[in-house]
Amino acid sequence: MRTSRTVLKFAAFGLAVVVLCLIAVRISSHHSPTVDVLGSYFPAWMVCILSGLALTLIAHWIVQVGNLKPYIGPAPLIYSCLMIIFTFATWILFYQS
Repeated sequence: MRTSRTVLKFAAFGLAVVVLCLIAVRISSHHSPTVDVLGSYFPAWMVCILSGLALTLIAHWIVQVGNLKPYIGPAPLIYSCLMIIFTFATWILFYQS
């Protein structure tokens, strides 16, 4: 019981840090539809997809560490929906105008 509480506190703290970082970037961003990566401009949707993938991998890691796998539904459905949600949330957070 104590371990699951520790994992949930860790997950909550990690989520709070991610949210605060996203808010800080949101405030300081300039809402460009293209992103300069090493001198080459990429469409913003590519960056959003990569961030959605990264956030989904972090969510998968939290599920693994917290031993929450028995409590979620079918993994392919859950993780594909999480990636879509994270991708759209990144787009709305950084590139809405």
